[in-house]
Amino acid sequence: MKPRLFIHTALLLLAALLPPAPAQAGETIIYEKTTAYGPLIVSEDENGSRIMRFEKYGARQSVVKPGDPEHLELAYAKTAFSGLALSSQPNRFLIIGVGGGTLPMFLRKHYPEATIDAVDISPDVVQVAKQYFGFREDERMRAHVDDGRAFIEKVRQPYDVIFLDAFGSDSVPAHLTTQEFLSAVRRAVKADGVVVGNLWGRNSNTLYDAMIRTYQEVFEDLYVLEVRGAGNMIVLALPRNQPLDREEMAEAARKVSTAKAFRFSLGEMVNYGFLHAREKNPGVWVLRDPPAQKR
Repeated sequence: MKPRLFIHTALLLLAALLPPAPAQAGETIIYEKTTAYGPLIVSEDENGSRIMRFEKYGARQSVVKPGDPEHLELAYAKTAFSGLALSSQPNRFLIIGVGGGTLPMFLRKHYPEATIDAVDISPDVVQVAKQYFGFREDERMRAHVDDGRAFIEKVRQPYDVIFLDAFGSDSVPAHLTTQEFLSAVRRAVKADGVVVGNLWGRNSNTLYDAMIRTYQEVFEDLYVLEVRGAGNMIVLALPRNQPLDREEMAEAARKVSTAKAFRFSLGEMVNYGFLHAREKNPGVWVLRDPPAQKR
């Protein structure tokens, strides 16, 4: 064997014996693929939790402790469930953006009889959620590989709660932010239901104010919750007028988490950062589809 060929072969064998490369400090990559929608990386930390990212060193999209659907590592997920307080008897849920399956698995644990539809545009994300994060379909919980907007525009039986949690590597896809899209969402939610949206806040999202203004244009009432220790903002959009102050909203949320025996208090999530977004800023534009995309 020639020296160069020997060295090359030895290096390949050595690489095969080495453990996977770290994603972040204390994490080990266990899955990595370049998909049609960009990189998809799964890592595992020292505590056995699995992390999904859409960039090798990007934001954590999902964190799941396999076998424990009640474990919510990311604060935004806890805050998002405050929306449950604005639906009297939620029994039909729609989640746009599967990620690691955090939201649907938590809902299945606490609403075992509910219908849950989880939608993601990437078949790889759905496959990885099942293979590495413990996401399991059943007769009432289904994963759908589809564009979230296309799925919502086809909805015929409205939902009690709709979670909008679709992200690319660093932002909500543009076609899931417009007035036309949110109008379709409004048609897909029941009159006594709620739409829960996950956004990056103003500090890291130049379109934040325009996104809020667009929600205001479509829905009758809007609440915004700041997420403790994160850059996320959770919007709670209602297709009806339902004025609540901080104390009323916190008490309604607290009752849900107590009745369902959550490991955390939804009342605390509301109390941390609550805004009833009634005033529309006339200096901020409403996001619209480009003319070629209007349907």
